[in-house]
Amino acid sequence: MVAVTPGADSRLRYAWRVCSVTSLGLVLIGIAGSTLNVALPVVVRHFHAGPLESGWILLSFLLVNTASLVFFGRVADLLGRREVYLAGFALFTVASLLAGLSPNVWFLVAMRVLQALGASMILANGTVIITDAFPPERLSQGMGVYIGTLSVAQLLGPTLGGLIAEAAGWQWIFWVNVPAGLVALGWGAAVLRRTPRRPKEPVDALGNVLLFAALSAALLALSETGSRGLASPVVLAGAGAFLVLVPLVALAERRSANPVLDLRLFGGRLLAYANLASFCNALARSALILVVALYFQAARGYDAFTAGLSVLPLPVGIGLASPVAGVLGRRLSPYAVSVGGAAMSTAGLGTLMLTADPATPYWVIGLGLFVAGCGSGTFLTGNTTQVMRALPSGSLGVVNGFRVMIMNVGIVLSVGLSLSVLTSSVGPELRAQVYAATLSRLSPVAVDHLMDGFQRTYAVLFAVALAGAVLAALARSRPTAVQPGAPAGRASTSR
Repeated sequence: MVAVTPGADSRLRYAWRVCSVTSLGLVLIGIAGSTLNVALPVVVRHFHAGPLESGWILLSFLLVNTASLVFFGRVADLLGRREVYLAGFALFTVASLLAGLSPNVWFLVAMRVLQALGASMILANGTVIITDAFPPERLSQGMGVYIGTLSVAQLLGPTLGGLIAEAAGWQWIFWVNVPAGLVALGWGAAVLRRTPRRPKEPVDALGNVLLFAALSAALLALSETGSRGLASPVVLAGAGAFLVLVPLVALAERRSANPVLDLRLFGGRLLAYANLASFCNALARSALILVVALYFQAARGYDAFTAGLSVLPLPVGIGLASPVAGVLGRRLSPYAVSVGGAAMSTAGLGTLMLTADPATPYWVIGLGLFVAGCGSGTFLTGNTTQVMRALPSGSLGVVNGFRVMIMNVGIVLSVGLSLSVLTSSVGPELRAQVYAATLSRLSPVAVDHLMDGFQRTYAVLFAVALAGAVLAALARSRPTAVQPGAPAGRASTSR
């Protein structure tokens, strides 16, 4: 039994207070996303939004959030994580207030962009702050609680979203973030300690601009492919811009003394496969609440509140599995936890794929969602711990920003791809009815066509989850491998 010194005990108490701060950040962002996933039809009906505007209410946030994560990871490395983290809370809170005052749909999209910038400051630094605060032997427990709070957000979000949309109006979907954001800002300012700043180095401005532009072009093209087709001018322009920008990014990063994206840090076997597995898990998982909520509203005719209650098995599964996986992480390697979670997530999506039918009993759908949730919670805890243990401490901010960016690319594509596959089954003239959740009132034939879309969507997500499980299994590092620049205490081992 290892003796606990007063200093170690004090560090652990501080670490758990830090965990409460970062967990509040994750809850705030998670609730903001999951409430809108369920309440989107209410917002669409209020603004009489078409399919393009409807999709970009969601995608604008995800696109900007994804493309700015690496930038804010680098800024936090240079200016201080505490300062950037708290600034993120402030910006997110103000943007949420203004979003509820939106006079039209495009002003709402603009406020979602500001929310995304605040969320980037929070997400790029939350995992790093926890990694710095916890002793290495307790990191898996802290990470399990941190990841588990995402399920709290996803648990509260759908119910709150449906209830608020039906009872208080769509504006409160955004305004509910304001008091929560103020509480998180105050608690964070009180708890988080200032961290030593690295010596002032020039920010890679050119690299940031080129990376942002390349990601924006790629995500725009990929998210619009399903609904507009490969020959669409928007898709072709986005793909062409991406192909031109990629070599420019590589050239700029090779010449920069402080590259925003140091590719040498991502060349190891563990980081390469673990990040790809994380991408696949995010792609397979992230649109599930949105897709299932649309299923219950558009195909079964449920109201937003009932649909919100119906998707709860997914976040319940994440919430139960994440802390359990954190405890298991003290006995099992993060690698084993990650692989087991990826396999469970695949099994849950397989259940949904095989039972996509309006006549399917709810308990079957609930079981598939619960298993998928348990798998995702387990995977996220194991995968995050595995990656963060392998990172060189001097580049935690930028590399974690890259890690979260990879996941967010999966989230963006999950939403864009799922909506494209789903709505392609009913034709362009009925897509607006799907987003507004009024399709079930039109005709049984249209609903039958939509069910084909649900089945194809689940099949795509299942295939991606299966690929993620294979990649997670390949993310076993060699015991002697050390990532470039890593100190001896952060050897890249699977333990």
